[in-house]
Amino acid sequence: MTNIRRQSIVSSIVIYAGFAVGMLNVYFFTRQGLFTSTEYGLTTAFVAICSMMQALASLGMPAYIFKFHPYYNHHLHASKNDMALLALLTGIVGFAIVMLAGWIFKDLVIKKFSEHSALLVKYYFWIFPMAFGFTMYTILESYTWSIGKPVLTSFLKEVVWRTLQTVIILLLMYHLIKSFDLFIKLYAMTYPVIAIILLLYLISSKKIHFVFTISKVTRRYFKKIVSLSFFVYSGTIIFTLSQIFDTIVIAAVLPNGLQQAAIFGLAQNMTSIIQAPQRGIIAAAIPHLSKAWKDKNLPLLQKIYQRSSINLLLFAGGLFLLIALNYTEAIVTFGLKEEFLLGFNAFLVLGLTRVVDLGTGLNTQIIGTSNYWRFELTSGIVLLLLILPLTYVLTKQFHILGPPIAAFISGAIYNLIRIIFLWRKFSLQPFSYKSAGVIILGAACYTICYLLFRNVHGLPGLFIRSIVFIILYGGGIVYFNVSPDVQPVWISIKRRLGIARKNA
Repeated sequence: MTNIRRQSIVSSIVIYAGFAVGMLNVYFFTRQGLFTSTEYGLTTAFVAICSMMQALASLGMPAYIFKFHPYYNHHLHASKNDMALLALLTGIVGFAIVMLAGWIFKDLVIKKFSEHSALLVKYYFWIFPMAFGFTMYTILESYTWSIGKPVLTSFLKEVVWRTLQTVIILLLMYHLIKSFDLFIKLYAMTYPVIAIILLLYLISSKKIHFVFTISKVTRRYFKKIVSLSFFVYSGTIIFTLSQIFDTIVIAAVLPNGLQQAAIFGLAQNMTSIIQAPQRGIIAAAIPHLSKAWKDKNLPLLQKIYQRSSINLLLFAGGLFLLIALNYTEAIVTFGLKEEFLLGFNAFLVLGLTRVVDLGTGLNTQIIGTSNYWRFELTSGIVLLLLILPLTYVLTKQFHILGPPIAAFISGAIYNLIRIIFLWRKFSLQPFSYKSAGVIILGAACYTICYLLFRNVHGLPGLFIRSIVFIILYGGGIVYFNVSPDVQPVWISIKRRLGIARKNA
């Protein structure tokens, strides 16, 4: 657990550094004068559609890497490991199929989006190079996680990718890029750039080998690899579609679709901050989960499951409440377009959805690395059957508030099904009495800060509310010792600050 904790913390720090850059980009996208809301909405739609294309094109390769890397690593010398090349070639073939389908169905895309999102139709084919880069990066990222280098991929995806966006935004701002037309084309190349950087690192450091002969491990497990890849691939498509369907529906059916997608996109960006700790913990935990299943070490699985639940709940809950305290005030204070105030209610429901999801721990990863990975597809189908019709109907009725409501209802049911499955099958469950304590603590800290400082506006209000909430919430977490991972981190911080003995 010490290694998982250390890598999770470092990855989370890197991820938050990336979010700091991302928030700067959001400021540029949403402030008066540089981009229109429609142009910002186009970048949001690009990312959503790229995610779907990546899920379709990867053909289950990330799951194949996560599940079988321990077997390749155990039975083969690195110079004979054909896993990386097999995964990359499969991804290339998958993307070629996706690209062909995109060309065949382009008229349908034009029909669905031309009325409310004409700009998306104009730049439709520029989504493809971005999606190809994303597909290759995702496969390489999975491989890098499996060899124990999650911090590097976090740095590239969270910091470098966003920094590339910042650079081209600044070039547009200072008229070195003359038009939005060139900007969006350069924006489309950001994922290919980080994919190339990661590939060059893996090659230069000899962490990856391209073996053109089929290994004994591939031959031995081929049927299981195909079976796992198919089922998890189907589940991944379902899950990804459930995550990005909201943006696509908003762009397709609402008047001024891309503008509405921009408002919704800001709310989504804020909730993505809430998810940041999950990314770090997943990256660090995946190799340990795979090995624990291989060794049939259920006590370790329970330990990771429960600790991931309480750690993610305390981080997600605190971040959600901190952002909720300052959401509308920040939009006004930093001079963002007034229409983005309309996304606050969407943020609240989306944020609660993220807290519920993170608070249930790493159930997706535990199931996905087990021998019951077929359940990924079963539970995913339930999610899809719930979220697709709910999203469409509620978007028609409640506009941008509809998708968050649909996501909350379907996400709660989805996670409940998975919790019940793990409990009945393996007696694994994520909660303890301290889970309820975190919720009570967060609600109390939010109420105190809201009542005390609701009439304090501008930068002073943002600063005071944030500092007081952090002190109250963080102090409560340390005082009540809600997680076994909190005290070691707190002691380490005190040592570095010189306020604790080294043998404490």
